[in-house]
Amino acid sequence: MLRGALFFAACLAVAFSCGTRPAAGKAEDSKVIKFGGRAKETAWLDQRLAMVERQIRRRGVKNARVLAAMETVRRHAFIPEDQRARSYGDHPLPIGYNQTISQPYIVALMSELLRLQPGDTVLEIGTGSGYQAAVLASLAAYVYSIEIVEPLCERARETLKAQGCDNVTVLCGDGYGGWPEHAPFNGIILTAAPRTVPAPLLDQLAEGGRLVVPEGRGSQDLVVYEKLNGETRRRTVIPVRFVPMTGRAEDN
Repeated sequence: MLRGALFFAACLAVAFSCGTRPAAGKAEDSKVIKFGGRAKETAWLDQRLAMVERQIRRRGVKNARVLAAMETVRRHAFIPEDQRARSYGDHPLPIGYNQTISQPYIVALMSELLRLQPGDTVLEIGTGSGYQAAVLASLAAYVYSIEIVEPLCERARETLKAQGCDNVTVLCGDGYGGWPEHAPFNGIILTAAPRTVPAPLLDQLAEGGRLVVPEGRGSQDLVVYEKLNGETRRRTVIPVRFVPMTGRAEDN
């Protein structure tokens, strides 16, 4: 009986994945009820834990904070209803408007490559569903995210708010120029592929910071840029396949 009560408490805890509490006057179990009650939330949790073990940990992601975030953030809450049953599969999924939510392993790998600390500030270019932002919000102090597709931007805002991610601000617009008002950033991540990384983003990277980007058109590589002593170093990680970055990036 005690074991069951503790497990249910754990399910309630993961409903607020970004470490915040629900707004005053809202029932704390509202998100659990919304997705089908205790049994449904338990099933999602089982799938999430299996996802981390089989798809992420076994492929070499080792950062304990990243693994905990991937176990905690409710991926299914960021996926359209017609795709939700496939939320924890080892693949990207369509989210509408010719955009996708990345494969869980890629989300974890990119998050680990940033090497975020709890006090860091992060810029994300390409909010998409909001899932990557929610994972980053579990790792950093604050996340600024920009999405060029306005309906996705608005939907991501609503989902992040519903999931208690109060340390994320989403801007609707073209992320090519970054967000200079909040620079410099300890980490910058792009979830769509430019031909080459936009220069304004490198300019907004803090000393010691890292920028993770899928770079190229056609053939793409996941690339890490690191700023050390005022100079930027570039390292290729693995081949990847992302949707192309649109807007000003198409002209550069």
